[in-house]
Amino acid sequence: MRLKRTHFIEELIREDFLGKEVVVSGWVLRRRDHGGVIFLDLRDRTGLLQVVFEEGVAQEVFDIADQVRIEYPVSVKGIIRRRPEGMENPKIPTGYIELSASDVEIHNTSKTPPFPMDEDLSQVSEATRLRYRYLEMRALGGHSPFIFRHNVNLAIRNFLSERGFLEIETPFLTKSTPEGARDFLVPSRLYPGKFYALPQSPQLFKQILMVAGFEKYFQIVRCFRDEDLRADRQPEFTQLDLEMSFVDEEDVMSLCEELLAHLFEKTLGITLSTPFPRLSFDKAMELYGTDRPDLRFGLELKEATDLAKEAQFQVFRGAVEKGGIVKGLAAPAHFSRKELDELTKYAQELGAKGLAWIKYTKNAASFEEKWASPIVKFFPREVLERLEERFELRDEAYTLFFVADTPQQTNLVLSELRKHLAERLKLIPEGMFSFLWVVDFPLFEWDDEEGRLVAVHHPFTHPKLEDLDRLESEPLSVRSRAYDVVLNGIEVGGGSIRIHRRDLQERIFKLLNISQEEAEDKFGFLLQALEYGAPPHGGIAFGLDRLIMLMLGKKSIREVIPFPKTQRGQCLLTGAPAEVTLKQILELHIMPGWKEPSTQGEKNLLKEGEEKDE
Repeated sequence: MRLKRTHFIEELIREDFLGKEVVVSGWVLRRRDHGGVIFLDLRDRTGLLQVVFEEGVAQEVFDIADQVRIEYPVSVKGIIRRRPEGMENPKIPTGYIELSASDVEIHNTSKTPPFPMDEDLSQVSEATRLRYRYLEMRALGGHSPFIFRHNVNLAIRNFLSERGFLEIETPFLTKSTPEGARDFLVPSRLYPGKFYALPQSPQLFKQILMVAGFEKYFQIVRCFRDEDLRADRQPEFTQLDLEMSFVDEEDVMSLCEELLAHLFEKTLGITLSTPFPRLSFDKAMELYGTDRPDLRFGLELKEATDLAKEAQFQVFRGAVEKGGIVKGLAAPAHFSRKELDELTKYAQELGAKGLAWIKYTKNAASFEEKWASPIVKFFPREVLERLEERFELRDEAYTLFFVADTPQQTNLVLSELRKHLAERLKLIPEGMFSFLWVVDFPLFEWDDEEGRLVAVHHPFTHPKLEDLDRLESEPLSVRSRAYDVVLNGIEVGGGSIRIHRRDLQERIFKLLNISQEEAEDKFGFLLQALEYGAPPHGGIAFGLDRLIMLMLGKKSIREVIPFPKTQRGQCLLTGAPAEVTLKQILELHIMPGWKEPSTQGEKNLLKEGEEKDE
């Protein structure tokens, strides 16, 4: 390089740079030729600067500048001066200055980008953007999410370090353990037939770090899960993982509230209200049908099973007789028949058998006009009056929606319908961040497919002390010492107090139908560690991708991950996953019956296979 950068663009907005000679480097965002004067909008990762080349000042330099096109990387030397009056651009920090160029160096050329680099790229297909991810990130504003992410990571590290936490790394190549999702497996070349697994989380290692006496651990760590993807899931993702010794739930939750308040203040300038509200799992399911409710709006669910028993509507009564429930919500609006049909179809796509509705008008001329629906005739007057009281119908117009099914299906449909209606009716305040702790989860749930108990969180979660005497007799009634933090209806973190005694851990394994032999095989190293003075400990893991997505108001975590996969788990930039050579496969001993070639004939066959690969 002939011209070496002296300053980044954002530094030049200070008054004391006026009249000084500088060298800036970056990419050309726009080029304008006004006949005798060439304007380049030059950007680096810190900002945008107008550069002016005037034909009469330095002809040789002007001729070089005439060759420059958009996205060429260049370095320019010149004098910082004020823009002429009336030519300022108040939309950018450098809009009042420009660089009068005296020299320029072109470092490379560029093909025409597949999309405009100075416009909103939301209308460009995601497949194109991911294929040219380096250009999308280099485009105007493309660095912002990743600069923000850096600042979040820095704030986390500073906050936790000041409170005595140590950042400690844990292995990526580890042992496969059943934790819910499928593991990504890595075959071992040195140990034929054996596999490493990429960690779904550092759960066991952070517990062992507590046994090792570190007491306060954290890590910003990559995790891997082979599961179906969606907007807030990726096969590889980043967690903030932390663990503490000699603590209870209150200690962990209090620290997390301080941490989140610190992050929002440092990176967004927003002051969070603490402590966060708390809801038990049972109350969350009762009021919102989900364990990750969005509290930015109302539309709480109300159970109407008792009232359904008094009505003559057979759909409701039939569901109740089969052990189901009837629940509903009141939306503060009337809907057209077409809209009601659309909402019914939406509910059916979620698994509902149907969606019952009743329109309510508070100041109607008569009681008959107050309630409008094909099913009103099945409800006695006193039942409708009790519906009015139960759903707290204070405003002029509502539409009541009901689902009758099993508790699980009813809650699922209504929780999604609640969010759908809130978006449709524009009930969600913009720019609001609503945090919530959900606590007192069940320790177990019943898996019909496998015909056994499974852990709601993971097998290492400590049961509530007051529920321990029911562990074997009524396992589904036992609550856990787990806690999830929810932001705007999305779980951003979850943790628990862990089991720190071997005898209790073995009781849990037995209830989960994990045999003693399997426990030793999968978790023997943890069980052994628990026998050597393991302290009481607990922690939490935050999904950093999700948290940053919500902080920035993005719709998908792919927008805040530098090189994400598609919803089908592909990297369009590199082409992963990709085929490998036969030789690579054979070296890993994952083809049954294969052995190293010993005869010349076997070696020839292997060579032929490699040639076919090529």
